[in-house]
Amino acid sequence: MSDSFQLAEPDHFTAGAVGQPGQRVFYNQGRERRSLVTLKCEKEQVSALAEYLSGLIAKLPTGAVEGEAGKSALLEPVEPVWAAGSIGVGYDEAIGRIVVVAHEQVEEEEEGDPPAPEPATARFAITRAQATAFVERARTLVKAGRATCSMCGEPKDPAGHVCPRANGHVVHKE
Repeated sequence: MSDSFQLAEPDHFTAGAVGQPGQRVFYNQGRERRSLVTLKCEKEQVSALAEYLSGLIAKLPTGAVEGEAGKSALLEPVEPVWAAGSIGVGYDEAIGRIVVVAHEQVEEEEEGDPPAPEPATARFAITRAQATAFVERARTLVKAGRATCSMCGEPKDPAGHVCPRANGHVVHKE
């Protein structure tokens, strides 16, 4: 069973990627005091979280954007504590913060196996400024990936792309 984390007032919250486009590993990371929590994520999770946060920020009552966003780069060491399965978002009016809760990815149980323990969670209560910075950073990361095929929308590999919409008859080079 993995450790769970609760960062009530993180001073750092960001997304990042390590590796070359097409082979990058994505992370969400938060830090509060000396506790650094890095979660391995999928590119789609980072993108979806950014878009949801963007919509949530737009719906929140206008007011001063409290707090500083902090640095957007991943902090070293980039060592994930576990891989994120599902990610939920809410707004806690009592503390005026956006709450991001990630649940550990768990393997599906096979019939006859003993019940698996509850998945670990990581809870980050972030400021609007941190959420806004996260959205900008995540969008930049996603755009920095491989180019997509204009016909099918799939990513192009540097070696070429066999487009399923062309029935494999056309190989597009970058």
